[in-house]
Amino acid sequence: MDLSRPRCRLWRELVLVASLLACGIRQASSQIYITPDSLIGVERYSSSLAIENAPEDVQEYSWHRGANDTEENLIISYNATSHSRRDGPMYSGRESVSIRGTLRIWRSQLNDTGNYTVRVDTINDTQRATGWLEILELEIPQISVNTTSVVDGEDAVAATCYTNDSHVQWYVNHAPVSSNYRMTISPDNKTLIIRMFSRFDSPLQCGIEILPELIQKSDLVYVTVAYGPYSLQLRSSPTDFSGILSAEIGSQVEMECISYSRPESKYRWIHNGSLLSFSEKNITLPSLTWDQMGRYRCIAENSATQLTLYDEVHIQALWRRPVVSRSFTISGSLLVFLIIFTVLGFTHFLMVLIRALFRHYSTRANWSI
Repeated sequence: MDLSRPRCRLWRELVLVASLLACGIRQASSQIYITPDSLIGVERYSSSLAIENAPEDVQEYSWHRGANDTEENLIISYNATSHSRRDGPMYSGRESVSIRGTLRIWRSQLNDTGNYTVRVDTINDTQRATGWLEILELEIPQISVNTTSVVDGEDAVAATCYTNDSHVQWYVNHAPVSSNYRMTISPDNKTLIIRMFSRFDSPLQCGIEILPELIQKSDLVYVTVAYGPYSLQLRSSPTDFSGILSAEIGSQVEMECISYSRPESKYRWIHNGSLLSFSEKNITLPSLTWDQMGRYRCIAENSATQLTLYDEVHIQALWRRPVVSRSFTISGSLLVFLIIFTVLGFTHFLMVLIRALFRHYSTRANWSI
């Protein structure tokens, strides 16, 4: 879109206070005029025609299509005394008048292009002014990409913006970008190449400056990015410590393999070197047996990225200290034997003691003779 026309000033109003072009020789200071007398607007945006040099005692503002103020051409009028408005034959439902007499056309259309005449009625006078409004067709840029499916950090994506405008702005993941170590924008700004496209680069979008500070953007283009698996973890219940899971025979053991991947990872389980039939991320052993002891390995695979990760846990029997009983029982016959043995032993001890005493005193008597 080429908007390189002579302009004296531009400003926006609401979604757009179109492009305002104030040119030409103004009328005498006592005469009203439309500012600007030549207005450039854009389709689908709002446009405003303001009145300058209006007297203080205005009774009514009336806007008309064309170069005259006939009743057949009336769009809308505003009575400043009663604060009421009146719609005319040319009213489309998109026009309004402010208390200052400004005509605002909402959601401008191409057929809004043409002359607009305002009549200002005062107590003692009536003044008229005519201005030109041109509504330009809104150009919406189109965007395409060479592929919509890539592998994270490996593939490149080339995006093209289709527009007649040379002022193209590129947006990656909704943020404006420029050429850098990973992205290259062509000299005409219409092609963006992203090397090593990542999952954080989607979506893509381009935009053009249809008027100063007004950017019209294309549709969003999403690129499917395959990635992972990343951050593989094998969680278990009971909880394992440093890859060792201790559990009692007959207890329930649960294991879950978690990874981050797109598309979703495929899972395989290996027990003591043998491939299991489980293909889910979860394994439940409802009643642990000795045969189920050993090392379990979970393998996560992504067919799109050709990446594989694994983690493993070793299940072993729960170790308990043996319990030693300190109590004992003695049968009746053994008790009798112990009693007799004790009595005989005590009797023998007394006999030995008496004999020793007898010898002692006999020897002592002989020494005294």
